[in-house]
Amino acid sequence: MQPFSTRSLVVLASTGCVALVTFQLLDNDVAAATAKLIASTAFVAVAIQAGALHSRYGQLILLGLVFSWFGDMFLVVQTRSFFLLGLGTFLFAHIAYIAAFIVNGINVRCSAVATLPVAAVGIAVSIWLMPHIPPELVIPVRTYISVISLMLIAAIGTRGRGATMLILAGALMFFLSDLSVAALRLVQTAFPTYVWGLPLYYAGQLCLAISASQWRSH
Repeated sequence: MQPFSTRSLVVLASTGCVALVTFQLLDNDVAAATAKLIASTAFVAVAIQAGALHSRYGQLILLGLVFSWFGDMFLVVQTRSFFLLGLGTFLFAHIAYIAAFIVNGINVRCSAVATLPVAAVGIAVSIWLMPHIPPELVIPVRTYISVISLMLIAAIGTRGRGATMLILAGALMFFLSDLSVAALRLVQTAFPTYVWGLPLYYAGQLCLAISASQWRSH
């Protein structure tokens, strides 16, 4: 008998996310870091519980989730060097997801149709961020925007091959959540964008983790 079901792990991740947002609003850094550790560990566990170890697709999704786990931990530390570490680790997470989507199978026509609107959003975000990006971060940030855009385009392409909607939903929510991180860390908006960004992030990661269950027999 397994100690945790997928549902209980999803509840744990969701509860951890709510606690994380709450503690960040209360400026309780230690409690927020603990909540983040719990929530992020839970989405990795969800993927394993869903059968990620039993398929190439699942293994690549799990790899992306593990990279994301480390990215989350790096971003706990509020310094530029750790921000760069987090950015780099999440970059590898998105590359792992792109590889997973390719293994799944991509409809080239669907991806091609998606390229223009997704690229337009990426360019708009880049223009918005540019006045706020320190010179040494320009190339890393532009590279990151390009890769997350490719990740979303690849996810859209999987729908053309009949893939589960969980892939597209997860990729889209992850893409949108990155905007909240950019707004908070680079633009430094007055409104705490993590209030909507963190729920989108964890919901997206859980969707991708659960999508591994669709591939147990492959």
